[in-house]
Amino acid sequence: MQPFQTHEVRNQPPAFGARDLWSEDAALREAVAHEGGEAFGGEVAAYGALAGGELLPLADEAHRDRPRLRTHDAAGRRIDEVRFNAAYHRVMDIAVTHGVAGLSWARPEPGAQVARAALAYLHYQAEPGSSCPLTMTHAAVPVLRQAPALREWADKVAACRYDARDVAVGDKPGVTLGMGMTEKQGGSDLRSNATTATPAADGDGAYTLVGHKWFMSAPMSDGFLVLAQAPGGLTCLLMPRRLPDGSRNALALMRLKDKLGDWSNASSEVEFQDALAWRIGEEGRGVATILRMVMLTRLDCMLGSAGLMRMALARAVHHARHRSAFGRLLSEQPLMRNVLADIAIEAEAALALSMRVARAVDAAGRDPGESAFARIATAIGKYWICRRAPTVVNEAQECLGGAGYVEDSLLPRLYRQAPLNSIWEGSGNIQCLDVLRALAREPEAGEALRAEIEGARGLHPALDAVAANLGDLLAGADEAGSRRLAGHLALALQASVLLRSGSPVAEAFCRTRLAGDHGLALGTLPAGVDCDALVTRALPL
Repeated sequence: MQPFQTHEVRNQPPAFGARDLWSEDAALREAVAHEGGEAFGGEVAAYGALAGGELLPLADEAHRDRPRLRTHDAAGRRIDEVRFNAAYHRVMDIAVTHGVAGLSWARPEPGAQVARAALAYLHYQAEPGSSCPLTMTHAAVPVLRQAPALREWADKVAACRYDARDVAVGDKPGVTLGMGMTEKQGGSDLRSNATTATPAADGDGAYTLVGHKWFMSAPMSDGFLVLAQAPGGLTCLLMPRRLPDGSRNALALMRLKDKLGDWSNASSEVEFQDALAWRIGEEGRGVATILRMVMLTRLDCMLGSAGLMRMALARAVHHARHRSAFGRLLSEQPLMRNVLADIAIEAEAALALSMRVARAVDAAGRDPGESAFARIATAIGKYWICRRAPTVVNEAQECLGGAGYVEDSLLPRLYRQAPLNSIWEGSGNIQCLDVLRALAREPEAGEALRAEIEGARGLHPALDAVAANLGDLLAGADEAGSRRLAGHLALALQASVLLRSGSPVAEAFCRTRLAGDHGLALGTLPAGVDCDALVTRALPL
């Protein structure tokens, strides 16, 4: 029997379809070149095609079939195994092989961190959940290199090889790393950690761990950086999932977290029952040791949030170009053009600052000024860009109307993901307090900040006004007003980067974000801003 035809399906946008996320993104291409990553353009371009093509349907599958914890096998033996859809492992294989976790270490030459940042930005647009283990793996290398005995782990990150097998590190061509810092009683207050680390009888830097972690990220990883109380105080250690002889380490996965989003990735609660781990750095210097990776993880939070904005913008523009209302395409209607253009400004500013920070990270070992800038700019950028992402994604979601609220669209997944980066690796308050701490205790950080903003003097009167008042702004900083301070600094930094790079959005950004010619909501650009040009730049016709 033929179905009864009640209506004709029309005025529906075509599928978003496979895209080349590199060739469509002029802002990304320009940022990679401007910040020194042009030598890696071929690698980034190749990944842009993969991210917008093969990875997107794999991400759909990995999110639909969430990780599951299997604590025991059929015979009742404890196995603590996290099972994933095969699509997740394919995503990880593609990402690791193409350097999302290891390019910086496999090819440690100028521009590598910038190129790796671009890879991370592209990957987050396609499959953000897997970005957690990729980020942790990438950021763990500077920490691991502090312990010569653990060199094999760092070398196997640089190998850019993915191996999902649950076997000892010596039997694997490549490894992934997770992290276990947070405990129930402390949250961001890591010094209140209660897990104990007792020196093992055979010495050699080995310890036994007893305690718990309230959040241990990526529990399927080969090893984990953890903080525990050793006799000399809070200490950083590497705890492998499998011991060198191949036996299971004494950690028990209690449950997986039931999260708002980030569904393709597993996060866990775990208990240590005399688990073996190896010390990194000195006893009592755990926080200082782990801070070597914070610059990298915070940068990835910025890149991830910028990537979410970018993908949400692309989906909204695509919809508006194919959907009609009241006799015209949405993209032809002035108010919708204003909204899309305003999102485009926000997204490009987020990317521009993130890539500028990537350049500072890239040069940190060679240039003390860049190192100081990276130190403070990662805290400023993480606070502001990650704070803006949920607002931007929601605005893009609204462009699709009800269609943006149902799971047939990608927008609900992006919206669930958007708050994560503002929480992960230190919430907004932690970042703002860190900005104050850097200004108070590290004069070179404040000097680098001033130099960056002053470097764009004369390029726009609105930024000139900010630069002229910068001393008063910094002098009046206190804890209660630190969010206000960080927000002002973030806007000034974004303006400086956009102006000095010659971005076509720089004028509109300075006029609306610095000069106050803007409303309290997105979509309130003033007359005279070329909305059509901004939208066309964001996603070419």
